[in-house]
Amino acid sequence: MDRNSLNIHGKRRGGLSIALALSIWASIGTAANAASDDTKPVDGGVLNVGLATDTSIIDPSITGSSITAVIARNLVDSLVGQAEDNSFTPWLAERWEINPDNTVYTFHLRQGVTFSDGTPLDAAAVKFNFERILDPKTVSSYAKSLLGPIDKIEAPDRLTLVIRYRESFAPLLQGLSLPYLGIQSPTYLQKVQSTTNTVIGSGPYVLDNFTKGSGSKLARRADYDWGPGYAKHKGPAHFEQIVFKYLPEASVRLGALASGQLQAIDAVPPANYRSVQGNGKLQVVTRENPGINSAYFLNTSKGPFHDLRVRQAFQAAVNGPAAVKAAYFGTLKPADNILGPSTLYYDRDIPSKWGFDLGKANHLLDEAGWSQKDGDGIRRKDGARLSLHYVYDTGSTSASEVTLAQAVQYQVKQAGFDLQLDPVDAGGWTAHLNTNDYDLVSFFYVRAEPDILRTVFHSAHIPPGGQNASRTKSLDEKLNKAVGATDAERKQLYADVQKEIIEQAYAVPLFVVAYQLGAAKALHGISWATNAKPNFYDAWLDQ
Repeated sequence: MDRNSLNIHGKRRGGLSIALALSIWASIGTAANAASDDTKPVDGGVLNVGLATDTSIIDPSITGSSITAVIARNLVDSLVGQAEDNSFTPWLAERWEINPDNTVYTFHLRQGVTFSDGTPLDAAAVKFNFERILDPKTVSSYAKSLLGPIDKIEAPDRLTLVIRYRESFAPLLQGLSLPYLGIQSPTYLQKVQSTTNTVIGSGPYVLDNFTKGSGSKLARRADYDWGPGYAKHKGPAHFEQIVFKYLPEASVRLGALASGQLQAIDAVPPANYRSVQGNGKLQVVTRENPGINSAYFLNTSKGPFHDLRVRQAFQAAVNGPAAVKAAYFGTLKPADNILGPSTLYYDRDIPSKWGFDLGKANHLLDEAGWSQKDGDGIRRKDGARLSLHYVYDTGSTSASEVTLAQAVQYQVKQAGFDLQLDPVDAGGWTAHLNTNDYDLVSFFYVRAEPDILRTVFHSAHIPPGGQNASRTKSLDEKLNKAVGATDAERKQLYADVQKEIIEQAYAVPLFVVAYQLGAAKALHGISWATNAKPNFYDAWLDQ
């Protein structure tokens, strides 16, 4: 998943000419290839990475955080790898077999792999990891959703793992490739009280320390020799250390990158994009995320949004392209569907089915009985104002996303909505979600597989059981059927799901999330995972 509550950067607003927007997108495409290099890599040195947002949990099995995924990818290995062309490659599993109806997966593990604490990585270790995730006592809603409806996990011998399903489950390989299902040492997991701050895996780096609000320090593992099949080299990673630093202030991150204190930063602020791109020593590498676009998820279970007409009115009152342009200066694309364009089975017919229409919004609200307005222009019904509470986590929401919310706040007021922005900390955000104390929240999930729709819209994942913040129940049958259907059936089922999400206004898509990596041109060898996150195993720096 990559669940990530909206991330926010500077509050400046403004527009872009079409020519300027096109020139930015042209430079994005050029920069994306800048890190490819055939020069012999250099071993050694420290890679310093500045992060705009924080994570409170470093164990990828118990969070859906994008930041955790970036860090933990260096610490834990996966059973299979997924290359940038979406093909699956060997990793911890040398090979695998899948029966015709996708109910039995048999993995043959490679020999000689060990965790950094010396524990051998064998079938029993993998079995322990997956059963821990499936255990209700483990808060693993996202990782659990990636595993699907497992019936039984078997380890018939030391290097063979068999996963059996009660019904066909086609998306398993893609889920297994993500760091959220990365394998950790069972010896460590059995003895530690909490995995919030620690991880022991078999990856190319070892976690020296992790401190919430500060960052992480990783040290190279000298005996590592089992990288993914898509990697460009074998053996230990090139950098001796990777240091991730939490630097929420954009000016601090940019200054540190320009001065050489950092070699890479994430979340290049939209207002500073052109200045970074124009620096001869720097580059911006952009990857659009597949999966669930950044969206407002409307709480259908109570309050004003219990009424379909009010949800549809809110959706029609949001001018997404204008708000995204104001907040992101043309560096991100407005969303036209709940799924991103690079996601399997993205439905290209959806954009024509919805959009900004203030007249439609006003008509629907009148029809729903919100026909009166007070002196502030806010609609009223039975003495109550049409107030909506948007709850967001300040630690994982960027300034640009707050600017976007402020733009939407102004837009929907024109139809008579009173959109109130309620900033809280991470714990408060979770508490509001779990106690059903919100009208709308926002986040995105990164996954190339459309099964991500099940994670976000199936009733089994209604909080506190997951991230179905819309609290929908009507999509269960289609989502359940799609995981085991044929390609043609899956395409139709997911098209139907996308259509219902928009027509029933369960969500208001906002923008296509993209990972924007600002980096020194001396940094080479970064590859990209299919969840649009940078991989640093092959990375190296000109000395």
